[in-house]
Parts: sequence; C-alpha cells; structure tokens
Amino acid sequence: MLKVVEDISTTKKRLKIEIPADTIEKEIQGSLEKVRKTATLPGFRTGKAPMTLIEKKYGKKVEGEVLDRMIPQVYAEALTRAEITPVTDPVLEEGIDFKRHRPFAMTLTVEVMPKIDDLVYEHVAIRDIPVSVDDADIISVLKRMQEEKAIYEPSEGPINGNDLISFDYCTPEGDISVKDQIYKVGGSLFPKEFSERLVGMKKNDELSIETTFPEDHVSEKLAGKHLTLQVVVKDIKKVNLPDIDDEFAKDAGIDNLDALKNHVREEILKAKRNEVTKIQKAEMLKKLLDSHEFDLPESMIESEIAALLFNEASRKDQEGKVDRDREVLKQELRPDAIRNVKGSLLLAAIGKKEKVSVSEDDVKNAILAMARRFAVPPENLIKFYISKDGSLNGLKNSLFEEKVLDLILSKAAIEKGE
Repeated sequence: MLKVVEDISTTKKRLKIEIPADTIEKEIQGSLEKVRKTATLPGFRTGKAPMTLIEKKYGKKVEGEVLDRMIPQVYAEALTRAEITPVTDPVLEEGIDFKRHRPFAMTLTVEVMPKIDDLVYEHVAIRDIPVSVDDADIISVLKRMQEEKAIYEPSEGPINGNDLISFDYCTPEGDISVKDQIYKVGGSLFPKEFSERLVGMKKNDELSIETTFPEDHVSEKLAGKHLTLQVVVKDIKKVNLPDIDDEFAKDAGIDNLDALKNHVREEILKAKRNEVTKIQKAEMLKKLLDSHEFDLPESMIESEIAALLFNEASRKDQEGKVDRDREVLKQELRPDAIRNVKGSLLLAAIGKKEKVSVSEDDVKNAILAMARRFAVPPENLIKFYISKDGSLNGLKNSLFEEKVLDLILSKAAIEKGE
C-alpha cells in the first residue's frame, strides 16, 4: 500500500500510497452484496434483484463509502510502516481520480513529530535551594488569618486607616455623581491622597478632595483624570480583630495556639518546598532545551502562537487595554511559542522512552485536588476543561508533563550550594 516516503524536511513528509484494484473491488462487491440483501426494486422480491441493477442504482454511492472507509485505514497503515507520527491532518496533493478495476493512487503531505536523537536527561545539574521558616513567616500568616475573621462594627468616627466607610461623591460640574460608595480606607480604588484626606473625618462630615486617578484605573469615567470630588461621609465601620489565642486556634479547627503555629509552619514549609521544586524544574527544562537541538513542525508553532494570542487578548479585555497590531504581537510571541513547543516535544520524547502514562485515576485525583483548593464542585472544573479544550486532553497533557519533569528531577544531580 505505501509505495514511497519522501523527506520534504525533517518535519514534513510526502507519502505516496496505492491501493490495488482487486482489494478495492473485493470491498465494493462485498458492500454491494450487503445492499442487495435489503434492496427493494420494482418487479423483484427483496434480496433477489440482479447485481447489474444493484450496481446501476447503488454503485456510485457504494464506491464513495468504500473509499471513505479504506483511505483512513490505508493512511494509518502507511504511518505505521513509515514509523512517523503526524501532528496535523494530511493534505492531498492532487484530486481523487478513482476508476473501477484500476489501482487507486494518492499523494499526501503531512507534518510529523521530529525524531530527537541522543536524548540526555539524567544527572542534570540542578542547584539546591534550602528553605526555612522563621517566626516572622508564621506571624504574617496568623495576622492574615486574623484579618479574614475580622468583624466591622458601626462607629461615629473619626475615620482611621483600614476603616470601612460609605460615602456619596460628585464633581462640582455634576457630570459624575455616585451614591453609597463602599470603600476600605487605604484601598486601591481611590488614590493615596484621597484616603489621607478622609482620615479624621466623622459621620455626616462634608469635604472637597482634589485628586488624580491613574491611567489604568478600573473606571473609564475616572481613569487619567484630575478631579475635585465633593464627598459626604454617610457611614463608618471600624475593624474588630479577634485575639490570636487558643480560642482563635480552636476556631481554625486546631487544639491550641502552639499546635496552630506548628501547623502553619508545616504548611509554609510545604509551600516553600513546592516553590523550590517549580524553580528547579524550570532550570532543568531550560538546560534540556539548550542541550537538545531539533526542528519543529511549523503548524505546531502557529497553533501555539494562536493560543498565546487568545490568552493575550483575554488578558487585555480584562484590563480594558487596547489591542496592539496583531502581526507585530505574533512576532513578539513567536519565541515563547517556539520554546513551549520544543519543551512539549522534548518532554513527550522522554516520557515515551520512560513509558510515562496518565491514568484515569490520575485525572480524577487532580480534579478533586483542584476542586478542594478552589472550593468549587469537581463537575464545574470538568466543564471548564471541556469548554476550553473540547476534552480533558489538555489536563491529561499537563499531568503527563509534570510526571515527566518529576521523573527527570528524581534523576538530577542536586548541587549543594549557598
């Protein structure tokens, strides 16, 4: 069936395939016989019509169905014989010219996975990054937990930093007017000098504040403008923080404060170790990319550029920024796309050699872990991945690459240092 494999490049092949006439005819006759068994033609009982009439009425349809069935099969066999893995759908170089009782020939071009020779990934030199947890780290986490449990209570004032206030404001011209604005003093919604002027004010106080809003402010009405705002304070709430003691620990599900501190220490240590692992994996992957050279399929690079463009556009929509020239942006993103594709192909080659696989349990456990982390139902995460990628293949590929990186890191040479 496969006649010739031509190298257009290291990542592009031309396949010349031929299906013998007798192989096709056998399939056609078998299909026509099946049609005959259920066909009803005027003057004949079901299944008794002459084959000449069956061929006349159904021949062209059956020929098309046979070719539709055989071409993918023959193409798959050709890929196996040629020992190549496609990364795109094949392109037919010439139109299909099929005639009964003649061999059927076709020429296809297809981009393929590059062959990566001399894979070297053991004993990659990676720096050791010691981690430790000091009392300041623990105190910082406990204070954050304390703030999360804060209660705001009504107050007559005066306003201090971190108070939660409600106020009306407008410009003298009347073109901007906002009622019941909720604001935590010192927050980023208003400039620093705005918060500073509020300090010391009491309920029902009125004041005029001149301030300048940044260009990237979330409100288009305020962004980049220098305004005088007339403010009326309507409500003040002061934060009431719980004491960090044994009761505080019990509210967090821990027996006492010492046990809570130990728990926090272990969690910080785990987070720091995870961060070190990420840094080491990134360094390791960079070294592997620098030490392996191979050609990349252009279609994979273009697909990655398209994905990066989509992410960039989504980010700019969220930030309310104007999109730049698409072609300029594509050129800027191309180096990142090349690095991403090269990394994926290299990890795929190492994973294949090491027989790394991702099981259904791996996927299930990853979804459950993310669901707990983000406090969302697992089915919502599944819907997210399917809406994003059309399947869970994107998640499976991420898990696969992490497994490969874990394996390479386990074989790395960790260099002790400062």
